[in-house]
Amino acid sequence: MSSHGHSSVHSKVTMAGLLITLGIIFGDIGTSPLYVLKAIVGPDNPIDAEVVLGGLSCIIWTLTLQTTVKYVMLTLRADNKGEGGVFALYALVKKTKVKWLLFPAMIGGAAVLAEGIITPPISVSSAIEGLHMTETFRDLQTVPIVIGIISLLFFIQQFGTNFVGKFFGPVMLIWFVMLGVLGISGMMLDPSVLRAINPYYAYKLLAAHPGGFWLLGAVFLCTTGAEALYSDLGHCGRKNIRMSWIFVKTMLVLNYFGQSAWLISQEGKVLGKTNPFYSLMPEWFLPVGIGIATVATIVASQALISGSFTLINEAIRLNFWPKVKIKYPTDLRGQLYIPSINWMLMIGCIGVVLYFRESEKMEAAYGLTIILGMLMSSRLLTFFMRIKKYPAIFILAFVAVYLVVELAFFIAQMNKFAHGGWISLLIAAILFTAMFSWHQARKIRNRYVEFTKLNDYLPKLNELSQDTSVPKYSTHLIYLTSANQPDEIEAKIMYSIFQKQPKRADIYWFVHVDVLDEPYKMEYKVTEIIKNDVIRIDFRLGFRIAPKINLMFRKVVQDLVANHEVDIVSRYESLQRQQVIGDFRFIVIEKHMSYDNEFPIMDKIFLDIYNVLKFFSMSEESAFGLDTSSVLVEKVPIVIAPPKELNMKRIQ
Repeated sequence: MSSHGHSSVHSKVTMAGLLITLGIIFGDIGTSPLYVLKAIVGPDNPIDAEVVLGGLSCIIWTLTLQTTVKYVMLTLRADNKGEGGVFALYALVKKTKVKWLLFPAMIGGAAVLAEGIITPPISVSSAIEGLHMTETFRDLQTVPIVIGIISLLFFIQQFGTNFVGKFFGPVMLIWFVMLGVLGISGMMLDPSVLRAINPYYAYKLLAAHPGGFWLLGAVFLCTTGAEALYSDLGHCGRKNIRMSWIFVKTMLVLNYFGQSAWLISQEGKVLGKTNPFYSLMPEWFLPVGIGIATVATIVASQALISGSFTLINEAIRLNFWPKVKIKYPTDLRGQLYIPSINWMLMIGCIGVVLYFRESEKMEAAYGLTIILGMLMSSRLLTFFMRIKKYPAIFILAFVAVYLVVELAFFIAQMNKFAHGGWISLLIAAILFTAMFSWHQARKIRNRYVEFTKLNDYLPKLNELSQDTSVPKYSTHLIYLTSANQPDEIEAKIMYSIFQKQPKRADIYWFVHVDVLDEPYKMEYKVTEIIKNDVIRIDFRLGFRIAPKINLMFRKVVQDLVANHEVDIVSRYESLQRQQVIGDFRFIVIEKHMSYDNEFPIMDKIFLDIYNVLKFFSMSEESAFGLDTSSVLVEKVPIVIAPPKELNMKRIQ
């Protein structure tokens, strides 16, 4: 575990750390016993002991191979200064300069977001449908209750989850203890279910049982939270996750054993609306059990919503997503709230509930995008292993094993496509299209930004600064520049200073923001090009840091003044005598594609999608956290490929 930054507080295993980990990390995977065995057996098929034992064996070995080995043991090693998730992993491997790695990163990110739309409905519905097991609520319509809970959950996001977050750990501890106790009591019905530890039963189901292979689609639901487990690495730390997982896996497996023993005791019967999870509960405990399950599914949903916010924040920094408004509802580091994503997820979740209505039908849509995300993270992880110089034989074994395992799950999941799986795949495809189009359009636009040597303009800048015949525009004039090299500048900035209403200033500042592959780094570098006349500041910010340039610039200027490196007092004589600080004005050059361009068809499509997304994004000045009272936005056209010369004739 890296000891850098905010991850250092989580580098040691503590009781508090383990409790927080239970609340944040294991909600999704921890609530899977609500629906996994129910999905394997099916509501209309007579219960078959061979299917139950084979399914149980598949669950045990899926949790071992996918969750324990791939994620807890291997993937958690790929921490980016303590941070995890598909984009943090991409930031680590993109230095290999392999361009196609962009695709698994974006597909993986889109899959995690799509999961955030499917998980809350299926988890909350599975919990609430337990009411059907009681005599009083047997015919209760659960859809309004599920929609009410989900709506309330999304509504409270804007206030921050710091307060309710304190209860997440204890709630999940109670949940997992309940899973284990119910599982042990259920095992008493048939202790022979322990033989499912033998992988032979899994092999027998997949190879010999008719249609057994396709049950992998249902089996896979037991490990759906594994990708989210890696995404939340930064909140809890590797050691706390690994220690907690021993307890979590034990409780999960015990519960699956208990459910399987109960199912075998019902051999030959049809499950119908009965949920084997709730069947383990004594009747007097059922209302309490349903209540605990409902709260646990809310905790699981909250973790996915928070993970979606973090993912989009990273995507914005990596130029994979439009710049949208981000709020910080509490002082808790890393906690953020993105209104547009919050309401998008809420509409998606409610749409899923209204379309499927029952958790049993949602199982058909669930899992397809998650296995797609896992396939993508495996590709990125392979490159990480190569960077870290893992033994070639180990990398080869990893690729061979997980290509077979995950492709088998993917093929089995594709069986769900016509039964609702297309919905989650469509959501992921839309999200991927948005990410890829935004990224490509920015590349197209940046390709044609013209840079010039700053040195060629320094004498003119110095002369303009002293020219009293030109009305002073501002004491301090600050331009945001995308030029990576200090000796370069956009030609449009020079055009703005000298030709688009000449802008005389006492000091010209050029500010550049560089997004780093590390999560939380905040550095700056000052280059004094002409003393007290032309200064460049380079901000080096981690991909999880919001670029609040107004505040950051002010802090840099304060440091420079304290070190006597710059004089910011107004140079108007009357104000100078009073030691009045000069005014600061930011200029943002907003580039737009000229109507005079003729594009190749694909470039035109990307740019059209970009323009649609731009409509929903924040303005440049808001995205950089600039005070709107001191900002001027200048729109300039980018002419890439002007049309052929117009054959116009002058007539008398």
